[in-house]
Amino acid sequence: MFDNLSLKLDKAFKTLKGQGSITEVNVATTMKEIRRALIDADVNYKVAKDVTDEIKEKALGQDVLTAVSPGQLLTKITNDELTQLMGGSHEDINIKGSPAVILISGLQGSGKTTFSGKLANMLKKQGNTVMLAACDIYRPAAIDQLKVLGEQIGVEVYAEPENKNAVQIANNAIKAAKDGGKKVLIVDTAGRLAVDEEMMNEISDLKKALDPSETLFVVDSMTGQDAVNTAKTFNERLNFDGVVLTKLDGDTRGGAAISIRRVVEKPIKFISHGEKMEAIDKFHPDRMANRILGMGDVVSLVEKAQQNFDEEEARRLNKKIRKNQFDFDDFLSQLEQIKKMGNIKDLMGMIPGMGKALKDIDVDDDSFKPIEAIIRSMTTEERATPDIINGSRRARIAKGSGTSVQQVNNLIKQFGDMRKMMKTMNKMGGGKRGLAALNPFGR
Repeated sequence: MFDNLSLKLDKAFKTLKGQGSITEVNVATTMKEIRRALIDADVNYKVAKDVTDEIKEKALGQDVLTAVSPGQLLTKITNDELTQLMGGSHEDINIKGSPAVILISGLQGSGKTTFSGKLANMLKKQGNTVMLAACDIYRPAAIDQLKVLGEQIGVEVYAEPENKNAVQIANNAIKAAKDGGKKVLIVDTAGRLAVDEEMMNEISDLKKALDPSETLFVVDSMTGQDAVNTAKTFNERLNFDGVVLTKLDGDTRGGAAISIRRVVEKPIKFISHGEKMEAIDKFHPDRMANRILGMGDVVSLVEKAQQNFDEEEARRLNKKIRKNQFDFDDFLSQLEQIKKMGNIKDLMGMIPGMGKALKDIDVDDDSFKPIEAIIRSMTTEERATPDIINGSRRARIAKGSGTSVQQVNNLIKQFGDMRKMMKTMNKMGGGKRGLAALNPFGR
């Protein structure tokens, strides 16, 4: 998402390398590069100028310690300023009420319906009973799309396909949610243009009628600075509570994420990326600033792992590893759980330093397909006892998986090396201490 901005900011900080101190002269060049990087990322010009002026003012007032280079100090100051620019701290949604009503608004094609499904899935996993209301009465496939998403995540969808009164449908949905004992009702509305007065009146009427506990404005981050301008227009009519940035996995410059809080004065509450129902995150300004500056986001990575890894499965796996019984079925199970966490390249970008390393490398979920194909082409006996896989078996597995014998050999060798390492760790650590060394997030 922020690859280009990250690289340009990194280049800007390098202009201070070799400098013994921060001065008016050497910081001016760096500020110019930072301002240019922000504007290239589609950050509002006034916001970019204000931010760099603030960074410069703070930088010139700092004493550079012997153990800290001017570049490192400026990176820290920039990180603090970006964090404040994007809101300072995370602000959660309000789900008070019986039921709590969350109204979803935004432009056409911004990803409201998909986000509604993702939010319902997230709230359900947090222990809430949720209902979705299909109030997009204009787009032919909107109701069907929401029903498909609801079925996928196990959430009830309220719809009246023949009714063309959005306010009436929403009010009926509230009654249905109350009768069904639902804690949260998410109302998906039609996309509208800010210049369409009739449609803007409809969303305003919906808000007045529903009196939602939370109104969210969904914006496509790929529209750049236009996203900020549109959010401002919608806010004047709706006075929404928070912003949702979608399509952050696309080829976007990210300026909307950085400047929307300063311009609209409303917090970004969620970010959405990809089509998977798990591809939604709460927006944390400090973590996003870290990612922009190439520092990774280990906290979010660990949170994703905790959300998607089954505790019972983890205990079962731990037991098998201790007994040196880890097999290909277990390995396949772990791959499935990792894929649930989201886009692989995005996940790897959360590891400090990896974002820059992966810039020109194509890493996606398809990277696992050859491995999965090889394992699925093995017999039950071969998966449980890899040592029996001889030359003829390897040739059969390669043919069945559409891969080469060399690929099969490499996977079996790597799997064997991993099992040897697990065995060694068991002897060294006697359990948890040894197994901790195998944690890919801690190495």
